[in-house]
Amino acid sequence: MPAIELLVALALSASPHPALAPFDEVYPSLEALYLDLHAHPELSLQEVETSKKLAARLEALGFEVTRGVGGMGVVAVLRNGPGPTVLLRADMDALPVQEETGLPFASKVTAKNPLGEVVPVMHACGHDVHVTGLVGAATLLARAKDSWRGTLVLIGQPAEELGVGARAMIADGLLTRFPRPDFAVAVHQTPALPTGRIGIVPGYALAASNTVEITVHGRGGHAAFPHLTIDPVLLASRVVVALQGIVAREVNPIDPAVITVGSIHGGTKANVIPSDVKLQLTVRSYKDQVQKQLLAAIQRVARGEAIASGAPKEPTVSVLDEGAPSTYNDPVLARRLREILTQALGNQAVTDFPPVMGFEDFSEFAVAGIPGSYLWVGSAAPTVFEEARARGTYPPGNHTSRMTPDREPTIRMAASVLTLSALELLGKP
Repeated sequence: MPAIELLVALALSASPHPALAPFDEVYPSLEALYLDLHAHPELSLQEVETSKKLAARLEALGFEVTRGVGGMGVVAVLRNGPGPTVLLRADMDALPVQEETGLPFASKVTAKNPLGEVVPVMHACGHDVHVTGLVGAATLLARAKDSWRGTLVLIGQPAEELGVGARAMIADGLLTRFPRPDFAVAVHQTPALPTGRIGIVPGYALAASNTVEITVHGRGGHAAFPHLTIDPVLLASRVVVALQGIVAREVNPIDPAVITVGSIHGGTKANVIPSDVKLQLTVRSYKDQVQKQLLAAIQRVARGEAIASGAPKEPTVSVLDEGAPSTYNDPVLARRLREILTQALGNQAVTDFPPVMGFEDFSEFAVAGIPGSYLWVGSAAPTVFEEARARGTYPPGNHTSRMTPDREPTIRMAASVLTLSALELLGKP
């Protein structure tokens, strides 16, 4: 057996806590849920059936379930005497991606996006794993009520991909209408680790993110007479280049920061200079002050380039609602969970994981004053992972059309991590 497969086998077979013992019995039901969710994904803010399926599962386990929190959000509460309150969270939404995995249960779903366009839909970020893992943890914890005291609050969160779902649930009373959590825990599957491995990140784990739209204005005309126009395409190009100087020359080099122009649209024909060009940016950093610096600099650069080009009016710069604060894992909590997971699953299962510049609105709970920990769960089949690393790459990653979690060990580990974390944080009998 290859070394990495041996490590995975050891991690998955190590289950000293009796709460994990029933997993083999409950797994067939979890797999059926996962296959259903994967084949029937729903876009952000459209998680109607997903939330119904999750709510029904949790109700059947004896949780008090409230639907429609912050839109499509689900909140399930299980009280078991006095003790701490622990929140476990799973996100539910999928992405507008055409699935190309070739799996027999691959999504064939299409839906209308907010612009009314029909787009393919896929669980390309593994939120189907997260929902299934949450149900698995709920099942194990409901069966192990003799092992803990306190209150469990489980949430199915909508619209993580837009960065608005957690905020909407909090605004709708998640932390006031229901027991306020003392701790919050979430997991995310990642093909950057093989199955059987858990990634721990104390401190900053993911970046703050904002989406910015810039529309630069020119004076259109015939492409053969550019001297009679003010070309917004050239202006937009100058803005794109100048924006890169913000990170390169204005931000402290030890502070991570990203400004990426992911979309630029203008014009309809080769011989027509348009009047306007629109740019869409993602802006990311860890520190609040750096994020504010980036957003202010973007506006300054866009205005400055417009003035230099003689534009007829200032550019329109809009910071959209999409996005989230940086995700900060409480270091004390991260160490505590690392210890219990290492004890339960072995040293070989738990590894350091680097901070990344992706974003996650799980961060909203820390902003609200709740210590939280966001853990990574490996989802790549070990042989696939080894082969990819031998080529100097990784297996198909999140948000790609061929992202394929190795479902049973990934679901098993997601449920185990949530279960063990909850048992560590809840009170003891």
